[in-house]
Amino acid sequence: MESSVSACPVPTEQQPINEYQQLKDSWFFNWVTLDMQAYLSKLGCTWLWSWLIAAPLAAASFVPQKHLGQFLLYGAAIASIFVGLTLLRLYLGWSYVRARLQSETIFYEESGWYDGQTWTKTPEIRTRDRLLVNYQIEPIMLRLKQTFGLMMLCFLGGSLIWNFL
Repeated sequence: MESSVSACPVPTEQQPINEYQQLKDSWFFNWVTLDMQAYLSKLGCTWLWSWLIAAPLAAASFVPQKHLGQFLLYGAAIASIFVGLTLLRLYLGWSYVRARLQSETIFYEESGWYDGQTWTKTPEIRTRDRLLVNYQIEPIMLRLKQTFGLMMLCFLGGSLIWNFL
């Protein structure tokens, strides 16, 4: 008797479980799977490197010698845009894999874009994929949503401070 996984006609690299593993093992997408300190460190480094672009833009609008507060807040906001785009890319990648794992049918291409097929998952694969989503991917999505929320609070705090400068 053949197992349901080996009966799957979807090419190996297009199977949602393998897409999940590739995402988890990738240099960029595994950031959100790291412990909290390493995760925040990666985002902090992204924010600091973004100052290479943010500082000249902020200095063009607010001369640091005259308007230090505005320069720092404006630069921080610009640098945060890069962090926001990084988080958005992480969210979209993990969201795509989550949708593929949650779906009851899988769209795949056998040899090119012109010959797409769909395959209905077996009950065993559907159960395995749903467990993976519930216990592995949902905590990742929650972490990303919380990080977005924290960024929004920082933006709100920065705008309140801006009004007092």
